[in-house]
Amino acid sequence: QVQLVESGGGLVQAGGSLRLSCAASGRTFSSYDIGWFRQAPGKEREFVAAIRWSGSTPNYADSVGGRFAISRDNAKNTVYLQMSSLKREDTAVYHCAAGRFASTYHRRFSRVELYDYWGQGTQVTVSS
Repeated sequence: QVQLVESGGGLVQAGGSLRLSCAASGRTFSSYDIGWFRQAPGKEREFVAAIRWSGSTPNYADSVGGRFAISRDNAKNTVYLQMSSLKREDTAVYHCAAGRFASTYHRRFSRVELYDYWGQGTQVTVSS
């Protein structure tokens, strides 16, 4: 069992930066692959970024590549999402999620329905 709690959201002007954190409880956190997803009002939840249990192979949605960076500190049971050059269209509730994908990671990391545990989300609002 893994419990996830996101923090770090808030209101920021376009062009600004935020760093989201996903803190996990549970001794097995370091064995989970972690994804960040977001959901804007009236839209489906979409993939943002993911990272393997080892910290390798970060992956990004095309819409955030070059602006966002995902990282993790397994000693602190925490995954981070550094967001820079924020745009109004980045406004959403951001969720982190945990799954174990092993050798199938590259086929699964962007798929919402395949993650086992979810946090409650943190709101990010980007103003113009």
